Amino acid sequence: MKTKSPLLNHITEYMLLRQYSPRTVSTYLKWISAFIHFHGKRHPSSMGDNEVEQYLEHLALNANVSPRTQAIALNSISFLYKHIIKSELSLNLNFARSKRQPKLPIVMTQDEVKLLMSRLNKRYYLIAGLMYGSGLRSMEAVQLRVQDIDFDYKCLRVWNGKGKKHRVVTLATELIPLLRNQIAQVDEYLRLDMHNEQYAGVWMPHALAKKYPSANKSLAWQFLFPSHKLSADPETGEIRRHHFHPTCVRKAFKQAVSVSGLTKPITPHTLRHSFATHLLQSGADIRTVQAQLGHSDVKTTQIYTHVLQQGANGVVSPLSRLS
Repeated sequence: MKTKSPLLNHITEYMLLRQYSPRTVSTYLKWISAFIHFHGKRHPSSMGDNEVEQYLEHLALNANVSPRTQAIALNSISFLYKHIIKSELSLNLNFARSKRQPKLPIVMTQDEVKLLMSRLNKRYYLIAGLMYGSGLRSMEAVQLRVQDIDFDYKCLRVWNGKGKKHRVVTLATELIPLLRNQIAQVDEYLRLDMHNEQYAGVWMPHALAKKYPSANKSLAWQFLFPSHKLSADPETGEIRRHHFHPTCVRKAFKQAVSVSGLTKPITPHTLRHSFATHLLQSGADIRTVQAQLGHSDVKTTQIYTHVLQQGANGVVSPLSRLS
């Protein structure tokens, strides 16, 4: 993550030392850098509330970003001033709020899900099965470790999902044979890596790495979907086997959608939307769906009831009554 900017490098080191995820570090650096460039590369210490308000208004009025994107930009810049510049921004910033409406979720039918998965590269079939069968986000799926699969209770443990929340989700029994085969492949990779003197074990959260120094070379802690090649840890330079990258999953989905002939704008996240909608269709309680998805507020989950209630399943068009 090294850049030509001493400030950005300092922010990176500060965040990694405090165990922020690489994805969060990358996001914060993106928005902090964009903020600095917007103001002609002035140092943030020479700017303050007024400049932040100008940038956030630019995002809303000129860049037409979503409310969520504007909020992420504000969080990134607030972090900069609070932790790096040591001069917190005002709690009453005055800027135009983005009003772009959030997108409605795209949902596939069960037949479309079946068609899409039949066209997926075999390497990504199991990931897709977990995303649709358990409602996982793509990052949650690729970050699963062997010990997160509970075959006895047929569930998955998701650690540090969105918002740093943990949850337990259902596991489709149909995936169990595939999961056992996948774990066997992970074990083969581990046996191979153990013969490599440079292999430093799988990445583990810092506190756990200190508490269980040998666990990084145990099967239980290995990523369920390991990369096919070893790579250097961006933080320490040590040689490790990381997990699939989410961009690879997106590319595989894009190719499968193209081959299948489906015309909906389908992404990996569409499987999560479809999971929630199909659960509700089958009679599941909305609170159960909320827990499975890991939503803090049931209002977020209710968007899926709107999909069901506003379509032909809930509202019969007057045209259909003509006879």
